[in-house]
Amino acid sequence: MTPFLRFDNSGTAVNPHLDKLHPYPFEKLRQLFAGATPNPDYAPISLGIGEPKHPTPAFIQKALMHSVQGLASYPSTLGSDALRAAIGSWIEHRYGVPPLDPATQVLPVNGSREALFGIAHCVVDAAQPAPLVMCPNPFYQIYEGAAFLAGAEPYFVNSEPGRNFACDYASVPPEVWPRVQLLYLCSPGNPTGATLALDDWKQLFAQADEHGFVIAADECYSEIYHGSVAPLGALEAAHQLGRSGGDRPYANLIVFSSLSKRSNVPGMRSGFVAGDPAVIKKFLQYRTYCGGAMSPPVQAASIAAWSDEAHVQENRAKYREKFNLVTPMLKKVMDVELPDAGFYLWADVRRSGLTDTEFARRLYVDYNVTVLPGSYLAREAHGINPGQNRIRMALVAEVDEGVEAAQRIVQFCTALNQS
Repeated sequence: MTPFLRFDNSGTAVNPHLDKLHPYPFEKLRQLFAGATPNPDYAPISLGIGEPKHPTPAFIQKALMHSVQGLASYPSTLGSDALRAAIGSWIEHRYGVPPLDPATQVLPVNGSREALFGIAHCVVDAAQPAPLVMCPNPFYQIYEGAAFLAGAEPYFVNSEPGRNFACDYASVPPEVWPRVQLLYLCSPGNPTGATLALDDWKQLFAQADEHGFVIAADECYSEIYHGSVAPLGALEAAHQLGRSGGDRPYANLIVFSSLSKRSNVPGMRSGFVAGDPAVIKKFLQYRTYCGGAMSPPVQAASIAAWSDEAHVQENRAKYREKFNLVTPMLKKVMDVELPDAGFYLWADVRRSGLTDTEFARRLYVDYNVTVLPGSYLAREAHGINPGQNRIRMALVAEVDEGVEAAQRIVQFCTALNQS
């Protein structure tokens, strides 16, 4: 039996699972750009990282500043009653579900990232034979790292262009499902923007019921959408399928969300987990030991943010304006479509004659625009890397900068085609 700890060359005890971790995509991008000098005629524009750049609403800043006296007290891991009530009220109105019990079904967290990582350690039983954590492919890299460090292996389900980049979970072999202990979903997806339909949820709930795994639904992009209808949420789907009541409401389902994208406060690190009270109870126990409690001033600012929709509508309008301007421009030189939701464009660059990594490096050198190679966001699975020959563009800056970036990309691709 392989020991949990081993010693490296320096004699330091280390967790061998750490050796399974891949370099983070932005470290790969740094290495790709090593030695490259961008064209000084252009100011830098980054579409590489999904960090919201719209201004933080003033009322959220004021709520944070006016609550600094809270720094004198230790916060509870469970968060304040007022914060959990505000989150529960938002969930109820956003998704049309029955009121959640704020005491047992809602848990504030310091951004969805640490919670998404921690849930694997809470629910994976590494003593079971060959445990699996199922993930979409491409995917948010935290899912894979959480799987490895919890003692499981990731199992990737590829996104499919023919399904508008949704994953085909019906294609998973029957012998795989009994080994799954955790299923990460991201809807709207990063980087594809794909959303799950009610039939998708019905199939996945049936698998979770049969095999007993937990579904972790990552919904941090839920409030940025481009049509008139908001994306279907996991709790909403569960309610429509009759899973919101009984002795164990939302069985095997927990949802992760965040204020970062919705309210342009990535530096606040504020989000929540909600759903199955049995899973929430265990997750709270886990986080009492290793999850940082949310600062009281951040809790106060979060209450203000979750309680207001006007700023969310304004934010969504900015994204719609950008996507409506930029997408038609880029369609002239690459294969790209308006996504279901989210703030990424997931573009096929094969018309340029370059691979995704070549495209990213040359665009950076020639026009000082940063994009992320799609292959960095995916793994080779079932014979393909579904991110290969694609790039992810995060349209997070203000409208003028987004349009300027698109104009440079069009110039770059046009010059390639003429050479």
